[in-house]
Amino acid sequence: MVITANDPKRESWLEIPKNSDFPIQNIPFGVFLTRDDIITIGTRIGNYAIDLGALHQLGYFEGIPLTDDIFLQDSLNDFIADGRKTWRAVRNRIADIFDITNDALKNNEEHRKVILFTLDEIEMQLPVQVGDYTDFYSSKEHAENVGIMFRGKENALMPNWLHMPVGYHGRSSSIIPSGIPIHRPQGQKLPPGAEKPTFGPSRKVDFELEMAFITTDANQLGEPIPAKDAEEYIFGLVLFNDWSARDIQRWEYVPLGPFLGKNFASSVSPWIVTLDALEPYRTEGPTPITEQLPYLKTQGKKTFDIHLEVALKPEKDEETIISNSNFKHLYWNMSQQLAHHTINGCPINSGDMMGSGTISGKTPNSYGSMLELSWNGSKPVRLKNGQDRKFIQDNDTVIMRGYCKNADTRIGFGEVSTKLLPIFKKD
Repeated sequence: MVITANDPKRESWLEIPKNSDFPIQNIPFGVFLTRDDIITIGTRIGNYAIDLGALHQLGYFEGIPLTDDIFLQDSLNDFIADGRKTWRAVRNRIADIFDITNDALKNNEEHRKVILFTLDEIEMQLPVQVGDYTDFYSSKEHAENVGIMFRGKENALMPNWLHMPVGYHGRSSSIIPSGIPIHRPQGQKLPPGAEKPTFGPSRKVDFELEMAFITTDANQLGEPIPAKDAEEYIFGLVLFNDWSARDIQRWEYVPLGPFLGKNFASSVSPWIVTLDALEPYRTEGPTPITEQLPYLKTQGKKTFDIHLEVALKPEKDEETIISNSNFKHLYWNMSQQLAHHTINGCPINSGDMMGSGTISGKTPNSYGSMLELSWNGSKPVRLKNGQDRKFIQDNDTVIMRGYCKNADTRIGFGEVSTKLLPIFKKD
């Protein structure tokens, strides 16, 4: 099925601000609470949220095989499980309904009243029920920076790093949508020079600039997914802030990896941008440094040119852009990540979330964490208000944004914004 929704010449009868992340060529998917306290699945064009449940009930998806309640749910899991053919048909139809040449909904005031919402009339929710969450470690620049800090330049990369997409299985219970604040975590730390750990608040709370992809039902127990087919099972991408407590993490991570230093929160942008929408922005990834095993080899443009930025905003003050990076910097692409994840037969389900790992570029202003930007606190980051930051302070807000742009179109992910509150205390 051809992706007609991506036509760069297509215009909408809805008003769309210039340089919007959500032109008619985007059509992302999300879940929101309406002004009537009803949760529905929807999409967004410009500054309008569109109730797909109402659109379906009013007959606008006639001819597409959809269950009656497919959009009347509190997560996208069932819709995602329907597969790429359905996703594409629905997205193409939405583009047609809101095309400037289509008057069916445009001229039906009663229908528009129940289908269209302004953004101040809705509250975005987590778009999927995340059954399983995996975090990869796929940026060579990030892995080298961290390795140099803690092991020296000669041992920057671990011996396995260039041979496989390293990852770990994390928790899903603390994955939250943009706008939900988090509390400073507490845990064990080993102060410099000490022989025994202490307990208390983390002093090195950090963000990690990541993206995450969401999968559909992909395979049976024991069945690997070939790298060449992996994209058939990837619904789309979100911005992903994988919060870290560096001091807690450093004490606990040997020998089994991250635990309390990572499991207190991860924040995601609420609109899932589909791979179909990203198709015009495909690009080449880094050239492999060493020969890759056959099951990890990919051909062609397997990544996307997604500009990413991080802003830090102190309470009651203006934000400072502290990092500019790009998704294309990742050494291991999504197809390789999914192929590796399933090579031993691990089943992948609808709504599973796979974090990319911190995305850092080659230059200091493109590093994807405070650990790198401040070089573990030795080079504080200067903000517009004159303050310095080594790590994230209480009441700071971290904002991540991402978008793609070429000569014809621009689409984006919106933002994921999260405020760090002091440690949790019961009233």
